[in-house]
Amino acid sequence: MAEAAVSNGGMTRREFLYYIWGASMALFTAELTGLIIWFAIPLFREGEFGGTFTVGADAMPGKNAEPRNFPDGRFWLVNLDTTVDEGSERMYQAEDENEPIVGAAAIYKVCTHLGCIYDWNANNQRFECPCHGSKYRLDGRRVEAPAPRSLDRFELAALDADNQVLAVAELGPDGTYAALPLPEGTTQLQVNTGARLEGASLPLICDLRNNCP
Repeated sequence: MAEAAVSNGGMTRREFLYYIWGASMALFTAELTGLIIWFAIPLFREGEFGGTFTVGADAMPGKNAEPRNFPDGRFWLVNLDTTVDEGSERMYQAEDENEPIVGAAAIYKVCTHLGCIYDWNANNQRFECPCHGSKYRLDGRRVEAPAPRSLDRFELAALDADNQVLAVAELGPDGTYAALPLPEGTTQLQVNTGARLEGASLPLICDLRNNCP
């Protein structure tokens, strides 16, 4: 006979080989799926871009002071307060903003125009991109084009001395993270560079003031 049956009513050799082939394919598929998941979901260590950065609350600049640069995390840390006169040349309430802006924010260090690395211009008291001239207020809102939107922000959380989360930046009406007022007892700030939201396409501040170049 062409096929020898296994005794006691068992499976044939062909059936046995089919089972082995099927099990091998299932194992291969599982391994491939695992590899895809492994590469699709990046794993980042603390203090590595794409992960979280935890800094002491003493790293926070003063109200409306010049931003603090964190090059490893590719973000600026700012402390905003439009209710005070101090630093109003850097942070001020625009004509179309009805509510005060108060709290901390972590701003991505990449221009929203073509991805250049912008810097803080201490002479002009604003962020300026050297590539094509986009300009931004201390909180990242567009002052002058060609940037299509305000600067992107990372999720920011306030922690206490026991690393317990006291507050996390909420989603603002413009679709990005709102400034986070720091609760009493905040000793650390945690920036999640894996959680980035695009800045809003608000009107240019120079258009509001009729002084665009």
